[in-house]
Amino acid sequence: MAAEGGGKEMNEIKTQFTTREGVYKLLTHSEYSRPNRVPFNSQGSNPVKVSFVNVNDQSGNGDRICFNVGRELYFYIYKGVRKAADLSKPIDKRIYKGTQPTCHDFNHLTATAESVSLLVGFSAGQVQLIDPIKKETSKLFNEEVSLKDTACCSKNLKLVELIDKSRVTCVKWVPGSESLFLVSHASGNMYLYNVEHTCGTTAPHYQLLKQGENYSVHTCKSKSTRNPLLKWTVGEGALNEFAFSPDGKFLACVSQDGFLRVFNFDAVELHGTMKSYFGGLLCVCWSPDGKYIVAGGEDDLVTVWSFLDCRVIARGHGHKSWVSVVAFDHYTTSVEESDPMEFSGSDEDFQDQMIHFGRDRANSTQSRLSKRNSTDSRPVSVTYRFGSVGQDTQLCLWDLTEDILFPHLPLSRTRTHTNVMNATSPPAGATIITNTSSNTTNGNNSGANTPGINSIAATLPRSNSLPHSAASSGGGISSGIMDSAIATGVSKFATLSLHDRKERHHEKDHKRNHSMGHISSKSSDKLNLLTKTKTDPAKTLGTLLCPRMEDVPLLEPLICKKIAHERLTVLIFLEDCLVTACQEGFICTWARPGKVVSSF
Repeated sequence: MAAEGGGKEMNEIKTQFTTREGVYKLLTHSEYSRPNRVPFNSQGSNPVKVSFVNVNDQSGNGDRICFNVGRELYFYIYKGVRKAADLSKPIDKRIYKGTQPTCHDFNHLTATAESVSLLVGFSAGQVQLIDPIKKETSKLFNEEVSLKDTACCSKNLKLVELIDKSRVTCVKWVPGSESLFLVSHASGNMYLYNVEHTCGTTAPHYQLLKQGENYSVHTCKSKSTRNPLLKWTVGEGALNEFAFSPDGKFLACVSQDGFLRVFNFDAVELHGTMKSYFGGLLCVCWSPDGKYIVAGGEDDLVTVWSFLDCRVIARGHGHKSWVSVVAFDHYTTSVEESDPMEFSGSDEDFQDQMIHFGRDRANSTQSRLSKRNSTDSRPVSVTYRFGSVGQDTQLCLWDLTEDILFPHLPLSRTRTHTNVMNATSPPAGATIITNTSSNTTNGNNSGANTPGINSIAATLPRSNSLPHSAASSGGGISSGIMDSAIATGVSKFATLSLHDRKERHHEKDHKRNHSMGHISSKSSDKLNLLTKTKTDPAKTLGTLLCPRMEDVPLLEPLICKKIAHERLTVLIFLEDCLVTACQEGFICTWARPGKVVSSF
């Protein structure tokens, strides 16, 4: 492996990279994998995933790591930047037959040094609840049951999954709950379970609870309470991933139909939607304060969506293939106080930014959210850091700065080089495509609290972008020079931003980019009308659902480094390090600047 300074080949694997904070270094002795350290033959297997939990061990070494490789599941003490990994002593190891682990999640509320609750999803649709410390398996959900084959001899039995036989794509505990968890499947369905209830011995019968634009929610019809408590059907194709907001009240889902859908989880209502540039969306995450959502997928882009405004505010281009994971770095996201004399906007926008993103993260998410309504009138400058990894084996880090978040404010305090780009106004009627659930009660989210797209100045910045000779600090740029600047910027990313070419060959862009499904005839006429106007993904381009490339700022990554031989499947930010994993089954620890322990 070559260090960053070599620069001999574009394809060399990097072992360190530099940002404004300093140098991140790969700790080769902290690499976790199968005990034999042999690269896993990943063809046809499910992605390697990693989960962490802290068991509050009094020894001070309470971090535990779980990861799956092929049919195997491992549970180790995670030593991070402190000590080298000892792969000869897993706390628990499991090998499955006939199915493979696909995802897993710890319950952080119930974790102790003597017991942890770990949910594991499988390729055949089951969900298992295990305790890797006690080495116990307590329950199996959506399990196979034997049924008589009535078409043949009554002695013949067949195995069927009671609830959903498609691959589990994501499993997570409901925030703040010791017993509720949510599971998504490649079928496009999500199910809410309670570990204290059984799944019954017969297939469940459902009754409609709520229905909206391209989603429906059913309850389980039964005399006694049984699993699943709820069944969500969302979009078309696989539901690839979901993520709860930091306060646990909202749920962001990304699907193979290319849509991000954000729901009020408790009210079971659609808050807002976004469409990928093309192809399916594969990953999603929330900012630490819950104000922004980042999604990535088969368009090779990262897309930043404002939760409050229900609109795309930026896209980032750095990957050369599908983006598999996006994650915010809670420890590098920063807040700086600014001189009040520089502030010339209205507004409540900056008042909402009074959140202290300290590097101490004891109960960090909730503590920051509790301060979001601070009445301190001093404006603050916020920089959000997030990262992404993809099938191109590259790690990208991005900064989301105030010139992107508040383009209508003076840019005197910005940290990054920006270029003002012309932004075309969306087509007439585009504003009808936000917040359209059949029982809409949260219309204020996209109305009164949201500055309209037309109220924003016609010039939008381009953060961390390639330099353009037409950039002007004064903002007074003639239309001719501006057109030239746009042409220059677009040419740099011709494969992504030549939307006219993509419209001509829309059907050839991606076979999975299919249209949205139809709502049941029970839906209201108004809902059906809205559905018809949004069914064809080609018609969403240039609307608020999917702005054209030149209509929103285009971010350029702070760093973009090749760090693996196989596609990357994991990116997790911890206090002392960041963790990545590739499909070969190697989990790598990258020490943050100044965090390398001298014993290494």
